[in-house]
Amino acid sequence: MPFLSGFTPALLLITLSELGDKTFFIGMILATRHPRRWVFLGVTLALVVMTVLSVLMGRVVTVLPQRYVQGLTVALFLGFGLKLLYDGWRLALTSNLAEEQAEALETVEAAERQHSTLWSIRAVLVEAFTLTFVAEWGDRTQLATIALAAVHHPLGVILGGVVGHSLCAAIAVLSGKAVAGRISERWLTLSGGLLFILFGLLAALELKP
Repeated sequence: MPFLSGFTPALLLITLSELGDKTFFIGMILATRHPRRWVFLGVTLALVVMTVLSVLMGRVVTVLPQRYVQGLTVALFLGFGLKLLYDGWRLALTSNLAEEQAEALETVEAAERQHSTLWSIRAVLVEAFTLTFVAEWGDRTQLATIALAAVHHPLGVILGGVVGHSLCAAIAVLSGKAVAGRISERWLTLSGGLLFILFGLLAALELKP
């Protein structure tokens, strides 16, 4: 089904890529300081808006000849995949996600130093939305979403992306610390690389002569 051709890769790529990403830790850190439900809502809204914008950008690309669009998509997925495999291979077997977490903590601390000590629901929503949206802009998951939307059913890509992002946001807000402590950065990176290469090869098989 055309719909599932967009839903499945979007769900898998985004879920695997977002676990342990900077936006994951932003949600986790904010949830330790503010009510979880408002943090989850702000983070999820930002990711939904980003997904929709990325899909729209991907559909704009379809004005180009389809063969060129498919070729660019293949190159993008294979390039991301090889880069992730290279990065994962260089990581130590025991490497964790401390660097991503430290970067997220620095981002949250910088934002909250500019805020008063009085918090409202609106302030929490705005902070969660803004920090997540900025951190996600230009991320590989955004580029992957654009590429998927260029060659797959846009509604399927949107729904797959929203489900994947929402799942990761829920994990981050509810049990981010417990999960992060059990995630191997090396194996997460290698798995993401293999998944990108898999979808790149599948896209290559669809190239028209």
